[in-house]
Amino acid sequence: MNMTKKAGPIAARHVIWSGRKLAIVVCIALSLVAIFRFQLQYDVSYAAPVYRPRFRVSHGIFNGRPKIAFLFLARRDLALDFLWGSFFENADVANFSIYVHSSPGFVLDESTSRSKFFYGRQLSNSIQVVWGESSMIAAERLLLDAALEDPANRRFVLLSDSCVPLYNFSYIYNYLMASPRSFVDSFVDGKEHRYNPKMSPIIPKDRWRKGSQWISLIRSHAEVIVDDEIIFSVFKTLCKRRPALDISKGKLNLKQQKQHNCIPDEHYVQTLFAMSGIERELERRTLTYTRWNLSATKMENKGWHPMTFGYANAGPQQIKEIKSINHIYYETEFRTEWCRTNSTAVPCFLFARKFSRGASMRLLSEGVVGPFDAAAVLGTPP
Repeated sequence: MNMTKKAGPIAARHVIWSGRKLAIVVCIALSLVAIFRFQLQYDVSYAAPVYRPRFRVSHGIFNGRPKIAFLFLARRDLALDFLWGSFFENADVANFSIYVHSSPGFVLDESTSRSKFFYGRQLSNSIQVVWGESSMIAAERLLLDAALEDPANRRFVLLSDSCVPLYNFSYIYNYLMASPRSFVDSFVDGKEHRYNPKMSPIIPKDRWRKGSQWISLIRSHAEVIVDDEIIFSVFKTLCKRRPALDISKGKLNLKQQKQHNCIPDEHYVQTLFAMSGIERELERRTLTYTRWNLSATKMENKGWHPMTFGYANAGPQQIKEIKSINHIYYETEFRTEWCRTNSTAVPCFLFARKFSRGASMRLLSEGVVGPFDAAAVLGTPP
């Protein structure tokens, strides 16, 4: 009887202990599964392609004459259309195509443009662009998407409405076609505070890049941008326009400016390419020259601002100086980028900005891009 009485408590304790061990094992297993799933998700977002290739009629081998797609990002009309008209006048129309993103509803025709090359070249699905927000990169993606519909487009050059060519069409065409790489200014800038920690783990901080908005792409890289769904979504969610500058807030104002200012157009393409593992396929420099002027006051966010070229500083000597630049130094990476194409030394820049109408008239009158047509310059659209 004593043995029977002792067996009850022992069995109960055994059941309780076994239950505790089972619970511990289950908890450990669930923890391991959660860790594995998190790590798998992190690895996928970190290393796998961040875009889904989309089927296009243009997929496959192209054997025709390759074209350059000139993609103009404009506020409304193209003030320098007379200059670009002369540039395209000296080219075979089979070698280029033109796409313009302007304000919604704006139409390029005889009443709004001096150059026939721009008639009807506006996108029908353009959006309202706000500086400092994701709408800027959304407009770039629309331009690339439209240009990708033509299988002959093999190079894609993004330009602003204040950009000018520094050479004639033939030189620029041969320069771009000779290189199998995209030209994307991209570097690590530890001095900036634009990276939002909320972007992690989809965009790790060590993949955050900065660079010029003005890019030149090969076709496969243009497809990466258009087909991206993940990185663009992060920028769209977390990159909002910074609040208006309020000098009365002093240092607090500067802190708020940095905290809310992401500047998508200076980071999206560069970060996307870093995430996609294609940085080694790039010439990490821009083909568009910009002259920067350091802000005079600290309250201007210690920023660099592009200078505008006027008639007086767009003469032969200034243009010659730009054309003579053969390397770019990146201070944050202690990197010197020598400008080469297939191991051949070349000028760094094919285009320049920001040019006023007067500066562009001087550039054209001196025959940089083509014959001078005073009527086209001085006349107004009918």
